[in-house]
Amino acid sequence: NDNFGGRTLLDLLIQSFPIPPTEGNPSKDTAIMIKNITGQKPPQCQAQQPSNVPVPTHEIMATKKDITLGILDASFDSLFVMTEQCIIEMVNQTSCEMFGWTEEEFIGQNIRMIMPKHVASRHDSYVARYLQTGIKKMMGTQREVTAQRKDGSTFPCVLGLSQCKNSGLICGFIRNLSSEKEAESKYFEKQTQLYSKEIQLKQKNSETKEIMNALVKNQSMVMGILDASFHSLFVIDENCIIQMVNKKSCEDFGWTKEEFLGENINMIMPPDVAANHDQYMKNYLSTGVKKMIGTQREVTARRKDGSTFPCVLGLSETRNFGLYCGFIRDLTAEKKAASEMRAKTNELVRNESIVLGILNASSNALFVIDESCIIQMVNSKSCEVFGWTEEEFLGKNINMIMPANVAVHHDEYMKNYLNTGIKKMIGTQREVTACRKDGSSFPCLLDLSEAKGSGLICGFIRDLTNQKASEAALIENNRSLEENQNVMSGILDAAFHALFVK
Repeated sequence: NDNFGGRTLLDLLIQSFPIPPTEGNPSKDTAIMIKNITGQKPPQCQAQQPSNVPVPTHEIMATKKDITLGILDASFDSLFVMTEQCIIEMVNQTSCEMFGWTEEEFIGQNIRMIMPKHVASRHDSYVARYLQTGIKKMMGTQREVTAQRKDGSTFPCVLGLSQCKNSGLICGFIRNLSSEKEAESKYFEKQTQLYSKEIQLKQKNSETKEIMNALVKNQSMVMGILDASFHSLFVIDENCIIQMVNKKSCEDFGWTKEEFLGENINMIMPPDVAANHDQYMKNYLSTGVKKMIGTQREVTARRKDGSTFPCVLGLSETRNFGLYCGFIRDLTAEKKAASEMRAKTNELVRNESIVLGILNASSNALFVIDESCIIQMVNSKSCEVFGWTEEEFLGKNINMIMPANVAVHHDEYMKNYLNTGIKKMIGTQREVTACRKDGSSFPCLLDLSEAKGSGLICGFIRDLTNQKASEAALIENNRSLEENQNVMSGILDAAFHALFVK
């Protein structure tokens, strides 16, 4: 009583923990915690027989103090009484149990010992500011904060602060919220799960309704599109029963729509496949392993008349409906066209071989070049005449067989022709000089022509070396004959003169 301004700690307790007004409690009522502490009361406080003997005042005060301390120790919340310098003056038993320090360890220490470091470093300044300004921020309120135990762990709590008038003391009650927070978290988590499931259920219901409405609304349009497809369509359920077909299915297979619906899809399969098809579906439904679904595969299908034809089957699964869609594309025409194409290709290859044989049998060298003057083809005579192999020729510029003074200008000649269309060499024969791999040159006759529509130019080269030698020999023979004729004429003239002049 002497330490608390003439009032008991119970008075301080009543003053320190007011309940703020709420909608259901407009007045400032006082929170009082009640717990049976009969067993904790000291012997002098136990019930006694009434007596007319007066009790000394100091015994009455001691009894009140013991009662007050018993009440505080019985509280479910921690109590801290501190000075304006934040030094702990008093704690209750719950404080020790909640934080892990003993009462002796608490008394005389700064209250920041129960705060996390980031708060503790600033706490004294908060109190000093309040004492200087009188502005209450925490005082007289309840606020959720974080407290720290002796072992360093933290926990959420509600802190209620009030100042004891005229005593310079500050009382704080701390209620541990760990259990409440855990319960709130579990409750919130459960509510979130329930809400999420409800949303999902509503969403699924909404999606299902939308899909069904869309299907009903657009059924005629969808069927029109499917019937206009170039491929056969089959929709079956998990029992392999046909639920839908389009017109193309009826045209390709020979059954009517009425004959298809309600029948097993194996009716369009060869017997060896049909016998196992239902088991394939059961295997997929039990294992979830997709072998055909989501792929395209070439298979054989069977018509109503028993004939079979090659086709491409594409399978997909419709989500949420347990239906499977299969599109079938008849490959009969494609297979026939491919066969004809192979035959034509083989014929072209055979003809090409014949043509190459003819070209290789030519007595003249052949060069085929593109518009960039790059050699695309040569014959065996080209290799024989010039000394390069076919591999050495292909991909090289044609100027490799020309003398240096001609080679430097040849690409420009080609560009001029391509730009102007004026033919100077193409379509003509001209005597030119060519160069061999060993650097030697020889006279030749060049014949150029353009392959229409291919962008290729063909050149035939005939070596004139032997022809030129024959021509030179013939000229030499003619000259000798002429000389001999002149000699004989001289002899004859001389003889004639000798015979007849005398």
